[in-house]
Amino acid sequence: MPRWISGGYGRGYRRSLWSFRRFGGFFGIVDFLFIVAILYVLIKLFLVAAPYVIALVVLLLLRELLRLRMWV
Repeated sequence: MPRWISGGYGRGYRRSLWSFRRFGGFFGIVDFLFIVAILYVLIKLFLVAAPYVIALVVLLLLRELLRLRMWV
């Protein structure tokens, strides 16, 4: 079998994508902290942006209601 098909591993060496332990060792801890930091930033951004989105939706609804009232 050509090397590019087997990925350069020996014949009995099969490595599954899910066979390794997640977050194992030092770099696993670093990966875990990195993921927690990303989630923290995303939650903070959501909490900051949520009132603006709610206010925008309320203003759009008011504008639509006022347009309907003026023509009726």
